[in-house]
Parts: sequence; structure tokens; C-alpha cells
Amino acid sequence: MLPVILLSLQGVRKSFGTNEVLRDASLVLQDGQRMGLVGVNGSGKSTLMKIIAGLETSDGGAITMQKGLRLGYLAQQGEVQEGRTVLEELESVFDPVVEMEGQLRQLEQRMAECGEDEEMLRRLGGQYDQLTREFEERNGYGWKSTVQGVLAGLGFRKEQQGQLASSLSGGERTRLCLGRMLLTEPDLLLLDEPTNHLDLKSIAWLEDYLHSYKGAVLLISHDRYFMDHVCDRMAELLLGAIECYDGNYTQYMAQRTERFEVRMKAYELQQKEIARQEAIIARYRQFNREKSIRLAESREKRLEKIERLEKPQDESAIRFRFDTRRRTGEDVLMVEELSKGFDGRTLFEHVKLHLRAGDRVALIGDNGVGKSTLLKCLVNELKPDAGTIRLGAGVDIGYYDQHQAHLHDHKTVLDEVWDDFRRMEQTDVRGALGLFLFTGDDVLMPVHTLSGGEKGRVALTKLMLRKDNLLLLDEPTNHLDMDSREVLEDALAEFPGTILAISHDRYFINRFATKVCVLEAGGVKEYLGNYDDYFEKINRAQAPDGDTQGMTRTAMEKERRRTREEEKRLKERKTALQQAEEAVARAEQEAADLEAALAAPETYEDAELAARLAKEYQQKKDEIERLYQAWEALDAEA
Repeated sequence: MLPVILLSLQGVRKSFGTNEVLRDASLVLQDGQRMGLVGVNGSGKSTLMKIIAGLETSDGGAITMQKGLRLGYLAQQGEVQEGRTVLEELESVFDPVVEMEGQLRQLEQRMAECGEDEEMLRRLGGQYDQLTREFEERNGYGWKSTVQGVLAGLGFRKEQQGQLASSLSGGERTRLCLGRMLLTEPDLLLLDEPTNHLDLKSIAWLEDYLHSYKGAVLLISHDRYFMDHVCDRMAELLLGAIECYDGNYTQYMAQRTERFEVRMKAYELQQKEIARQEAIIARYRQFNREKSIRLAESREKRLEKIERLEKPQDESAIRFRFDTRRRTGEDVLMVEELSKGFDGRTLFEHVKLHLRAGDRVALIGDNGVGKSTLLKCLVNELKPDAGTIRLGAGVDIGYYDQHQAHLHDHKTVLDEVWDDFRRMEQTDVRGALGLFLFTGDDVLMPVHTLSGGEKGRVALTKLMLRKDNLLLLDEPTNHLDMDSREVLEDALAEFPGTILAISHDRYFINRFATKVCVLEAGGVKEYLGNYDDYFEKINRAQAPDGDTQGMTRTAMEKERRRTREEEKRLKERKTALQQAEEAVARAEQEAADLEAALAAPETYEDAELAARLAKEYQQKKDEIERLYQAWEALDAEA
């Protein structure tokens, strides 16, 4: 059976004034596919989504949809109806089912009143059977539990169900709109940043929901882990055009790099050949003889017929690294019995943390548990209600606030950075800002005119220049596009200091963390490893790794040594696994080259060469088998 095409875009164009956002956007989405739409901030992803949803008009191109296609569109900001409670807002989706149930009750009443009129009873019975089948198909008997499941999955507490939907915060309202749309079960879900405002539990629930969803999904998200677990196809919007890839986000990144390198190599080879031909033509013309001029003209005609390859283009990406002014001692940050609350409500208590030099710790927890509040206590922006916070020797704290509250709206980008680093020359400040894509007159823009991503880049510029050795980061990947997140992760991987970062970005946590700390109302639980290691442990119901209550000092020291050794082993295993994967990839490429050489007709004109290549090819296949066995053994250990 051929796959059903739900949506087709061909050459869609869109401009705002002189700014061409889309110039040749083309893609095909089939029934059941889950496609991720990626691209740098401002590339036109949300604009394209709105065009598909019918909220914006295109300037050209063709959009074709399957007849009768039911679309569900979730914008980054959702709207609710005044006067409805949270529960009523979701239950309104099933108003037709409730009406159908009323019709069934009426039919039952009419059948009970038929008496001996068999003809009427038969006719009403037929209507009742048909309506009952439709009622069952529309989840008539289970819709109330479905609504409760969606509310719980998206993090709405029982006591919130009677709250007016219009009184919810912006994030809660968006979550409610997501739930309402999921319950309508359209043929095609258009999701623009659906994981915004969701905690990790709700994101995991949404992943599972979309896995079993019957329709198709077109998804914009900065959550790469989410796309890895949901998407089976990716579309990249680059310089106004779309290129599609099979697989999830990680597979897309590998294919994207490979395609770019192949195109760049082909472009460079063609440029080299063109330069060679032009040099030959120039020499022929220098001879200035009739024959050499004819040869030059002949080569020029051939050169003109060559279809010139365009130089592969990539969007600009930030590039930077973090460094430190000085080293710390072994103990960097010690927190004991910390508690904090507001207006008589305790957020957290009995919090214990011990960061050692070189630690990379991800701090996670449910929304509202106080993760950002904890960081503000650590940087002395808030005073804890109880407990102690001690810094080790030589510790310099660098703090990244997700809301950029430390930036000054009235300043220009240049002054915002330069005022904090007055000893620097203006050219050096501009150079630092240039690493974060602020060039030319960009540095003269007022801070209040910047987007969230641009403000984040200004804050990162200042953090880079400070050269602190303890980084406290509150959602550092928020507002950053995919490429910028990759660069941030690379910079943190090379950072010689200590990191404590709040994040809901599981891909980010996997890249940088060697320990996961879960903040709860009653304290902190520690788990060694990255997010995947933590997730595996909680699914196996294993105890946290950092539970040191009731231990003697000697036992605690042993536990700390064990923790450090385990972190070192984890890092070594992951490095070995990566090296094994790279070795397999190299060997497979070498085998492919040998296979291509064997397939060449001229190879079999030389029997000795053919025999040698066949032997090398077989040896390479044996080597690949050994490398795969070694890789599988390492993967099982990791």
C-alpha cells in the first residue's frame, strides 16, 4: 500500500518588506510521519508553520493538502475561552460526545415507550445501534479518564482543575491549549515549541503520547532529545530553502555534516579544475599564434558549458570558549541544611550539596520546586531561611540568569559589555561580541530591542570575558538555536572549572553532566552520570548515589572517593565508546573505497591488482567485524 501524502509544499515564498524569509520551501509529509523542522532563530520556521495553518499567506509557491485534512495548530502562546475552568476547557472537546450520549438516553426512553409497536422499535433500535457504534468510536465511555490522563500528564494538579483557565500563567495556558488540541486528535499536528513550559515529567509523557499518536506531526523544537525520541524525519530551513533528512535529530546532524563536506569537496575540486583550465587558456593566448588561439577558444567554450556548482553555504554560528583566571582548591561549594520559602510556603529544605573541582552537575526538578531560587541563594541575590553556604579557596562565581535580569534595557549592546570591562579596548570588546554574531552596527542596538536569543548571547559574552572558575547556569540553552547550543556544549566540555547548571534540555545534560542532582521539597538526591544514566536508574528504582545521611566521616570520605572514581570510569567508558564508533566508521569508509575500486572495470585488466584488492577488502571486512564486537562490548558496559 502506497503511503498517503497529507501535505506537500512546492517552492513556497514569503517576504516581509525587503527581508526574504522563505525563497524555495519545499517538503512532503506523509501520514504517520513525525517531522522535525529546524533552523537558526529567525530562519522562518514559525512563519512557515503559520502559512501551513492558514494564519499567514505565502507570496508564491504551492501548498497541497489531502482533501478533508483536519489540522491542529499549537502556537507558542495559546488562547482560552473566558469563564471556563481548566477542566471545562478540556471537556469542551467532547461536547459532541456528550450530546450524542443525550441522544442515546432519548432513544432508550422512546424505545421503552414503544409498547407493542414492533416497526417503531425496529427502526429506533437500528438508530440506537448505529449511534452506539459511533459513540464507542468517539471514546464515549472513556473520554473522562482520557481528559484526566492528559491533565495529569501535562502537570495540572487536581486542585487546579476548578481554577478559571483565563487566570492561568502564560506557560500554564499554553500547556492547557496543548492538551485541548491533543484531545481533538487531528490528522496533522502542527506543534511550535510544545515543550516550552513543560517540566521533564511532562515532556516524557508528551513523547510517549506522540509515539502512539495515529496522525502525522510537524514539530518545531529546540529540544533535541525530544526530537531524537519523537521524529523519524527532519527538515532543515536554511537560507530560505528546505532540505529533508531521514531519521531523528542525531542522524540528521551526521547526514548534514556528511552532505556539507561532500558538496564542499565537489565545489573545491571544480574550482581547482576551472582555475587549471583558465591557466592553460591564459598560456595558449600568451603564445599568440593562430593554432594556440584556436585551442584557447575551444577550451573557453567547453569551460562556459560547465554547470558551475554553488559554494555550499551554512548559517553563521557563534564560536567561543570559557577559560578561568585561576584554579580552585578541591572543595568548591559546600551547602548544608539549606531551606527557603515565600509567604509561609516552604519551597525546599534540608538541601545538601558538595561540589568538587571539575564537577559537572545538572540540577533538575519539577517546575516550582525552587531550582532558580536555590541558585539565587548561592549567588547571594536571595537570603536563605536556614542553612549555610561556603565557598572553597579561590572560587570566582559566574552566574547566568535565564531571564537576563542583570542586563540594562537603556544601554547599547556595546556599552552593556564595555561598562563591565572598562580596561579593555573598544576593538577587543567588539571582537568578543563578534564571536557571538554582533558585528558592525549591531553593537549599537539598545538592549531592550533584542530578542531573547540575542540577550542570551550578550550575557554569554560577559560570562566568557569574566573567566570565572565556577559557573552557575540557569537554563543556558533557552532561546539559543541548535547550532549555538552545540557550540555552548563544546565550550563547556573544554571548560577547566566547575559547573552547576539548571536545565530541562536533556540533550544538553547528556553532553555536559557527570552528575544529576534532583531538587525536591525535602532535599537533593544525587545520581552519577548524565541524564540517560539517571533515567535508567529511576526506572530500575535504584537508590540515589549521593545518600550520605548517617555515615561516619571515614565512610563519607570513602563514598566521595568512590564517586570520583565512578565519574572517572564513566567518562573513560564514554570516551572509549566514542573512539570505537569512530574506528568502525573509518573502517567502513575504507571498505567502501576498496569496494568501489574492485567495481571499477579497469581493475580486472590487471589480475594482480584485482587479487590484491580482493584480499585487502576481505581483511577490512574481518577488521570491521572485530571492531563491531569491541564496540558492542563497550556499549554493554556503558
